[in-house]
This record gives sequence, structure tokens and C-alpha cells, in this order.
Amino acid sequence: MSRHDPETETTTGVADAAADVRNGVMRLARRLRAERDPGELTLGRLAVLGRLERDGPATTSALAVAERVTPQSMARIVQHLISAGLAERAPDPDDRRAAIVRITDAGREQVQQDRQRREAWLARAMSELSDVERDLLVLAARLLDRLADS
Repeated sequence: MSRHDPETETTTGVADAAADVRNGVMRLARRLRAERDPGELTLGRLAVLGRLERDGPATTSALAVAERVTPQSMARIVQHLISAGLAERAPDPDDRRAAIVRITDAGREQVQQDRQRREAWLARAMSELSDVERDLLVLAARLLDRLADS
């Protein structure tokens, strides 16, 4: 005789839901990437510019921790952004031995243009949803944001 185990069913249900969420998020991320112009910055470089725009100046090591990459990888990304005129190095006001990286006006414009292009596509796609579906999607986005911070 088989025994009914509600805990196993709950665990399986959560695992199935997690797979559905992962699949949906991954497909949306790929679709948003497809809205980028070819030849633009890599996603890693764009992520660093976005972080500098959002959070303000930071050291290369702080950026590496925040973006979960090695300090060496971040140093290469930062150097590319500086060479392209999208970021600049300045002395750290709290520690003159260190340097901070900050976004330039050109970098800010690059981030904003990229964001606007992708958000325009998303707004067009969302306009096909019902009001209830859009409200649910906004709630889901907030929940995904919370999960990302956990």
C-alpha cells in the first residue's frame, strides 16, 4: 500500500514552480537581450555601467563583489569602460591610496539608451496583456527582485 506524503508533494510542487519561473525568466532575458543593437557593449560591461549609474562611484573591488566576478575580470571591464570614455577613475576621497570608478555622461547616455530601447519593446509586449495580467506581472517582478536579493 502506498502512503500519501504531503511534504513530498509540496516539495515537488515548489520544485516544479521554480522550474517554471526559471524558464520564464530565462526566456524573457534572452528576448530582452535580442532587443539590443549588435555591436553594443557586452552585457557584463553594461551591467557595470548600470550599477555605477544606480549606486554611484565604487572601487573596482567593490564592483567585482557586487557583480560576482573576479577582481581581474572587473579590472578588464573597468579599463574597457574608461578607454571608451564611458567611465573614469578618480581618487577615493576616503582613501587617497585607492581609486573609485564613476560613470561619465557618455556612459550614462549609453545605459539610458539601452534601457529605453528594451523597455519600449517590453511596453509594447505588455500592452497586449489585460490590466489584471499587467498587475500580476508587476507584482511578480517585485517578488523576483526580492528573490534576487535573498
